[in-house]
Amino acid sequence: MNKHIGVVFFVFLTVGIIALILHYVQIFPLLKDSPSDYVHLPPGYSITTFADDLGGSPVSYPGPNKGARMLVMKDDVYYVSVPGEGIVYALPDKNEDWAPDTKVAFVSGLNNPHGLAFSGDWLYIAAEDQIVKAHDTDGDFIADNVTKVMDLPLGDHWTRSILIDGDALYISVGSDCNACQEQDQRRGAITKCNLDGYNCYLYARGLRNAVDMIYHGDTMWVTDNGRDLLGDDLPPDEVNIIEEGKDYGWPICYGQNIHDTDYDKNVYTKDPCMDKTPPWIDLPAHSASLGLTFYEDDLFVAYHGSWNRNPPTGYKIVRINMATKEISDFATGWLRGSKLYGRPVDVLAVRNSLFVTDDVAGKIYRIYKG
Repeated sequence: MNKHIGVVFFVFLTVGIIALILHYVQIFPLLKDSPSDYVHLPPGYSITTFADDLGGSPVSYPGPNKGARMLVMKDDVYYVSVPGEGIVYALPDKNEDWAPDTKVAFVSGLNNPHGLAFSGDWLYIAAEDQIVKAHDTDGDFIADNVTKVMDLPLGDHWTRSILIDGDALYISVGSDCNACQEQDQRRGAITKCNLDGYNCYLYARGLRNAVDMIYHGDTMWVTDNGRDLLGDDLPPDEVNIIEEGKDYGWPICYGQNIHDTDYDKNVYTKDPCMDKTPPWIDLPAHSASLGLTFYEDDLFVAYHGSWNRNPPTGYKIVRINMATKEISDFATGWLRGSKLYGRPVDVLAVRNSLFVTDDVAGKIYRIYKG
C-alpha cells in the first residue's frame, strides 16, 4: 500500500514538475532554417546569420538566457559575451565580407560575462562578480593581459552593464529583488568610477534593471525593465535619458511618475513621485527591453520577450521615430504561435547594417538594406 502511494506521488510530482517547466520555458524548434524564413522585416531589408554556435539553449527560461548577449566592434573585430560559457569571443572580419574569419575565445573563465566597452585597446568586461580589462598584445585575438578592475555585488539580476566615456566608467547593476529598498546603493542604479575602478559614486538611481547603456551625442540613453506582479500591462518598460543625480523612481514609482501603491503602502502629504524623473518613453510591460542603438536616425530597441504575460509580448525589434516617438515593429517573427526561434538581446549599428544578438539561438544576425 505504501509502495503504491509512493508511485502515485512520484507520478503526480513528475507531472507537476513537467507542467511547471512548460509553463515557464518555451521549447524552440532547433531548426537550421535561414532567419529570413521566420524573421519578418520591412520591404527592402534582408537578414542573414553573421555568426552562430555562440551558446544557445534548447529551452528559453525566465529572465536572461546565457547564449550570445552583448556585442561591441573595434577595428573590424566583433566581441560578444556568452555568459553560459564564461567566454567573450572575438570574431574578426578583417576583409569586411560580413562573415567572421574565425571564432576565438578572447577571454575565458569568467562568471557570467555580460557588458562590454572599449577604452583604447583595452576591452572592459563586466562579469557578475567583477569588472576586468583585457588586451591582446600580439594580434592573435586572445587576450594575454587580463587585469581585475573592481569587484561587483553578486546575485540577481546577474547581468552587469558598462559604458565608457573618456576617463569615466559607468556601471549598471540591477536590483536583487522585484521591488525593495536596496541595502547596497550600487544595485538598481548606475555608478560612476574612474577607469581603474576607484573614486566611485552613485550617478543615478531608481533604475530597476538598466541592461543597456549607450551614448548618442553627449546624452546617455538606457533601457530599464519594470517590475513583475502588477498584471499583464503594468508597469511599463522604459527608455531613460540619464542625468547625474537624478532618481528614476523605482521601487516606489514607475512610468510617468505613477506611485506604486502595491509596493509602497506609506501615506504621504504630497505625491512621492513628483520629484522623480520620468522616462523618455514608456514601452510595453514585460517586453524585457534590452539592447538599444541609433540606426538610420531612429532609435532601435530589442524586446527580449515576456515570460509571465498572457498573451506573450516582445520577441522583436522596434523602431522609435525620434521626432514623433511613434513605436513601430521593425523585425518580428522570433515567436510564432508556440514556436520560439530565438530572443533578441543586443543591437549594434555598424556602417549600413544592424547587428542583433540572440541568447537562445546562440546567433548574431545582420540586418541590412538589400
